[in-house]
Amino acid sequence: METLEPILAEHPFLQGLEPRHLHLIVGCASNVRFEAGQFLCREGEEADQFYIIRHGKVAVEIFGAQKGPITIQTIGEGEILGWSWLIPPYHWHFDARAVELTRAIALDGKCLRTKCENDHDLGYELLKRFSHVMEQRLEATRLQLLDVYGNNS
Repeated sequence: METLEPILAEHPFLQGLEPRHLHLIVGCASNVRFEAGQFLCREGEEADQFYIIRHGKVAVEIFGAQKGPITIQTIGEGEILGWSWLIPPYHWHFDARAVELTRAIALDGKCLRTKCENDHDLGYELLKRFSHVMEQRLEATRLQLLDVYGNNS
């Protein structure tokens, strides 16, 4: 039976991981598919996965009371969605909606947290890699908020 290991091994986010760590991660992975308009996650819901986007586009959104959904970033092939599975209380901070048919690899957050607790080297390595994703997402949010609300003065 073919596994997702060769695909994950080639992904830039996971490149350079020790083979034993990659093998642990593969055990938490599965293929998923989202139709256009379908939500991958909703703000406030339990964050029990993260996604490696293989095909398609996903809008990362916040909801403004006066403005409705505001897209802060659109991510696509090769990018990562989701870091909330790693940091308590494990709730999504944004909505994410497929803009078009999207295929991804979902990684089970509970499964990975357990493996990170049992192997702190894996946990530290993933935390370093996700810190970069968090920084990018926060910077995109800051820029979008300046664009949306910065013209009122």
